[in-house]
Amino acid sequence: MPSSGFFAAWSTGQSSWRRTNNWLSRCNPWASRLRYPVQFLSFELWGELVRMAYMDVPAGSPSNGKVVVLMHGKNFDSSCWGELAKALTANGYRTVIPDQIGFNKSSKPAIDYTFDLLAANTARLLDSLHIGKVALLGHSTGGMLAAHFTKLHPDRVTNLILEDPVGLEDYRDLIPAQSTERLFQDELQMTNQVYRELIKRYFVIWRPEFEAFAKLRERIALSGEFPRWAKASALTYQMIYHHPVRAEYREIKAPTLLIIGQQDHTVVMRKYASPDALQKLGQYPKLAREAVKDLPHGELLELPQVGHLPHLEVPDRFTQAVLEFLRQGHLQN
Repeated sequence: MPSSGFFAAWSTGQSSWRRTNNWLSRCNPWASRLRYPVQFLSFELWGELVRMAYMDVPAGSPSNGKVVVLMHGKNFDSSCWGELAKALTANGYRTVIPDQIGFNKSSKPAIDYTFDLLAANTARLLDSLHIGKVALLGHSTGGMLAAHFTKLHPDRVTNLILEDPVGLEDYRDLIPAQSTERLFQDELQMTNQVYRELIKRYFVIWRPEFEAFAKLRERIALSGEFPRWAKASALTYQMIYHHPVRAEYREIKAPTLLIIGQQDHTVVMRKYASPDALQKLGQYPKLAREAVKDLPHGELLELPQVGHLPHLEVPDRFTQAVLEFLRQGHLQN
């Protein structure tokens, strides 16, 4: 059952969580925009007790009785949803913001991660909160999860919004497979500057406040838990690489809005691709136009001069589109 992070159950574990949460707050000014209590759902996974962090933000008054679930990407913690969560709750939507197992504030067991597993964990969380139908918004890797969840639970998802989802192409076609050990060691050895450049690549215009997302990993690297974090990162790269969901788009029944920054050229595991392969990968505008044709009730919103994070780069335009789609199931022409 859900439990608050304020109760001391295991002193060492609780201390670790408090340190992590403090780091997130100190190094990330975006966290101050998400002033909601973090709670934890405890359950057993592959014989190990894990805790799934989440925020359950009540709707403002009046409530419309609807729920939106925000699904994060791989390299961005839940604080990045602050402004959007504020807008959703102000417009009457209860907003649930989970950190998936393996990411951010949640437990990071060394297991075989799959989108089936993350979808089951999400369903478990919603069941614990007595939530039935939801609208899903997934960014990047969260877009892969949101699409897969919608395919598995067609009667549970009313609307689906995919924001620059990775996996619009099958990376196995052009990027050689890597061992988990290689990915793990590369994660451990990545310098702060290299990670900062990785984060900068997501944005068309780099603003000072985005520096916090690069600093987040820098602070985590100071923790004794950094190897566990790095191992989970390597394992979730394997999930993205080996478990594509693009072919499932044809099976998605919910009204779906695909939002794509036209300057997004994100490539998962880019460093392992050859120069020739990189010329062919990450062509998001083309990939999105192909993808929307396979969505039975799909609609595409193209945002010029925007990269991988429209909800941070053009928040007003993004929020307007999201609210319109949630209300009507489509955008006005």
